[in-house]
Amino acid sequence: MLHCYQHPDRWTGVSCQRCDRPICPTCMRQASVGFQCPECVSQAAVSSPVISGRAALAGSKPVIASVLVALSVVAFLWGAVSDRAVSAVGLGSFSFFERWALYPPLVGVGEWWRTITGGFLHAGALHLGMNMLALWIVGRAMEPHIGPARFGAIYATSLIGGSLGVCLMFNSSQGATVGASGAVFGLFGALMVWQWSRGIGPMEGIGPIVLLNLVFTFAIPGISVGGHVGGLLTGLVCGAILFAGGARNRRPNTTEAAVRLAGVAVLGAVMFAATLAVANQTVFA
Repeated sequence: MLHCYQHPDRWTGVSCQRCDRPICPTCMRQASVGFQCPECVSQAAVSSPVISGRAALAGSKPVIASVLVALSVVAFLWGAVSDRAVSAVGLGSFSFFERWALYPPLVGVGEWWRTITGGFLHAGALHLGMNMLALWIVGRAMEPHIGPARFGAIYATSLIGGSLGVCLMFNSSQGATVGASGAVFGLFGALMVWQWSRGIGPMEGIGPIVLLNLVFTFAIPGISVGGHVGGLLTGLVCGAILFAGGARNRRPNTTEAAVRLAGVAVLGAVMFAATLAVANQTVFA
C-alpha cells in the first residue's frame, strides 16, 4: 500500500498504467486496461489523433458477446418453430429441447455434444431474456478491455465447467438442464479476478452481484446449483490463469498472453474429459 501522489493522506494499492505512480479512487481514470492518473489521461488526449465517434465505438463493441446472444436467440426460435412443425405433421413428440439439452446419462452413452449445446438452450422466453441480459451487460463491461479471444475462452471453458458441475450433482430424479447461466457465472468469476488484479476489492466491484446471485441459486427451487457453482469456480480459475499475478502495473507481452490463453484451453480440455468421465458414471447409477 502506497500514498496517492496527488493526495498524500490517502492509501492506495493501485498505480497508473502509464507512469506507475500510486493513485487513489478519486484520481483513477478508466483506461483500455486498468486505470491512469489525470495527468497521463490529459497528455494522451493531447498527443492522440482525433478520430470519429463511430470509429471509436467500432473498436469497443463486444463482438463475441453479441455472437453468443445471437446464437442463443436463434436456438430458441429454431426450437420453437421445429417443435411446432414436428407436432403438426405427427412425426413424434421428441422435442428440440430433448434432443440437445444436457442430460448426463445420455452424455455418458456417447452424446457428448449435449455438454455444449445445453448452454445455448433455454426453458422459456423469461429464462432466455434474463441470461442474455446478464451476458450482454458483462460482455459490454469486460470484452473490450480483455479482448475477444480471452473473453471467448473464459465463456467456453466456464460453459464446460458448468456442465461438469451438473454431472457431479446429478441424481436419477433430475431431468435435463439447459441455460447459459453456468457460463455467465464463469464470466462473473473471471471479472472478479480481473478487477482484483487492478486493485478493486471483491466487495467493491462485481462481488456483491455475484453474492446475490448465489443466494438466489440456493434459495430458489429449480435452479441448477451444480451449473452455477461449477461455472463460477471455473471462471475464477480462468481469471487466475489469465490475470492473477500478471503484473498489476504492466501489460503482459505477447508471449505471456499466449501462454496464459493456452493454459485456459488446456483447462477446458481437461474439464471436458472429466465431464465425460463423470457422465459415464451416471449411466450406471
